[in-house]
Amino acid sequence: MEFGMCVITKLDEADFAKQCEDLGFDMLWVPDSQMIWGDCYAYMALAAERTSRIKLATGVAVAGTRAAPVIAHSIASVATIAPGRVSLGIGSGNSAYRFMNLKPLPIKKYADEIRAVRGLLAGEEVEYTFRGVTAPIKLLMADRGFVNLEQKIPVIVSGFGPRSQALAGELGDGLFVSLPNEERSIARSVETVRRAAADAGRTDVDVDSPNFPVVNLLNVIMLDKGEDILSDRVIAEHGPFIIAGMHYLFDGVRQYNRTPPRGLLDVWEEYTAMIERTPEHIRHIRIHDGHCTYLHPDEVKLITENLIRSTCIVGRPEECVEQLREMEQAGVDQIVVLPAMGHQQAYAERLAREVMAKM
Repeated sequence: MEFGMCVITKLDEADFAKQCEDLGFDMLWVPDSQMIWGDCYAYMALAAERTSRIKLATGVAVAGTRAAPVIAHSIASVATIAPGRVSLGIGSGNSAYRFMNLKPLPIKKYADEIRAVRGLLAGEEVEYTFRGVTAPIKLLMADRGFVNLEQKIPVIVSGFGPRSQALAGELGDGLFVSLPNEERSIARSVETVRRAAADAGRTDVDVDSPNFPVVNLLNVIMLDKGEDILSDRVIAEHGPFIIAGMHYLFDGVRQYNRTPPRGLLDVWEEYTAMIERTPEHIRHIRIHDGHCTYLHPDEVKLITENLIRSTCIVGRPEECVEQLREMEQAGVDQIVVLPAMGHQQAYAERLAREVMAKM
């Protein structure tokens, strides 16, 4: 199994990329979390200059908030600094759109944007519609070194549901998910991709091969001997990632009239009451404030043992290794972790020493 680090894109802390490379991480995932963090492509360029081996990927670029030609141009620009080390993770916007009180990009538009990006990165001329006008476009002057299209830039499609996961099989070079430590969920997602690739007539997709990676964003919580799963250290290090999952689920219930997940019913009413204390017109800001970065004091009590175990791998380091091996057997090729701000450096060192070295 490979290991990826999802960084918090603070541009004056880009030296962290070199630390991850030195520790043996395989990939650095750089979020396109518009409205909260620094620019992903600026961070990738800084990381590219500081490293020589580790692969770099957007984790993930948001389709639609930047037009397909802008996304293609940006990632191909970074590829001039790190040729052969760059991938484009792309998603429909489960954070960036919701920070603006919008739903993620509709599936058809998401597919259209992926197709356009893929074609442009392949050096092709593609038909693209922008502001109601459809015209052929391509990346000009690639032969003059402004962008790099010589080495393939894989497109890793993010999909949290079956329809978006199917797009990975139809159009992508890999799948990016955030799934619980549950073999059934992983197997179902892998089968969705396999079936969609077959339906599209693709012979270049082998979901069981590392050449088509299945990447899972899922924190690994290493407990000290005798440490409680709800210790202050665990909450500080992983609480923001855990509660961000609740943000995502709450928006799904709110925007699509879904039923709250059974595993969260013990805290759902309390969380809902907390959010509804904020006026409706700015409620989307309160929901996502602190997203994967820090916890609000009133969110700490919502983190339960059940919530941690349903969203993370957790245990003594040797138990984490065993769970990761089971996940690898289920079809995951790379695990990506996202510890809280202020904890990334120390956590990366411990994960490399106590888990990665034993895998």
